[in-house]
Amino acid sequence: MLDLGRLRALHAVAVHGSVGAAAAALGFSPSAVSQQIGKLERETRTTLLERRGRGVRLTDEAHQLAATAEQLLAIVEEAEVRLEERRGLPSGRLSIGCFASAARGLMPRALAELATRHPALDARLTEVDPHISVELVERGVIDLAVAHDWDIAPMPVPPGVEHAVIGDDLCDVLVPRDHPMATRASVRREELADERWITQPPGSVCHDWLMRTLRATGYEPRIVHQAEENHTQVALVAAGLGIALVPRLGRGTLPPEVTPIRLDPMPTRRLHALWRTGAARRPAITETVRMLQELWPEVSTPV
Repeated sequence: MLDLGRLRALHAVAVHGSVGAAAAALGFSPSAVSQQIGKLERETRTTLLERRGRGVRLTDEAHQLAATAEQLLAIVEEAEVRLEERRGLPSGRLSIGCFASAARGLMPRALAELATRHPALDARLTEVDPHISVELVERGVIDLAVAHDWDIAPMPVPPGVEHAVIGDDLCDVLVPRDHPMATRASVRREELADERWITQPPGSVCHDWLMRTLRATGYEPRIVHQAEENHTQVALVAAGLGIALVPRLGRGTLPPEVTPIRLDPMPTRRLHALWRTGAARRPAITETVRMLQELWPEVSTPV
């Protein structure tokens, strides 16, 4: 009989594309995932992973087995949902994927509250890019995602996935304190045509929003520095190396060398919680979403 844990490991490799990424998603070490798949290969008498350079690729047989594993995991999830629903209390493991600034500014409070109110619930957080979090929910890799979109680029939600709005996060333009605009209360987008911008790398939601929005005003943004972490962007602004558009959630207290200015109209990104339709009745899902919405007015207060 095939072991479900080993099938879960193979499915994670198929979804994430590598043993290391699968291990990070499952909360195991890469060697533990490799051992699980090695045992599965011996059980099935089938080669499942083949070396390719420094990575691995799934064989055709592995892809077929991973597809079957996805179906089995869905059945197990349904059984778990029914049991938890009968108990009426959040319990069991809940895997949550969340983007960086929400993982810093929202989730610590939420996870602490959940642990206090529902000790039978084992909620586990993984930081993931918002671009892929919806797909991870859809494929059953994580139970719940906290993702965001922007006012000009709504997030598509695939069939079989439900979502609820957590709240709206406002953004400010951050400039060095000796910048000519630092004394102003607000600035329009058209006035920033000649500025040196600090932003996230291409492909990120924030970078794409900045490029689309500023190009719509008729000029090409001049990107001089790229940094994934908002705190790094703030440090670069403090050093006088450019300006940045940074959301308020998880931003923390700004250093005295940095001045926030309202951008008119003010950009807004909306936070969503997403989960599979099949798990919608699970008390762990409904309670966690309710907790996130309850905490939002507190954590979203401007610094």
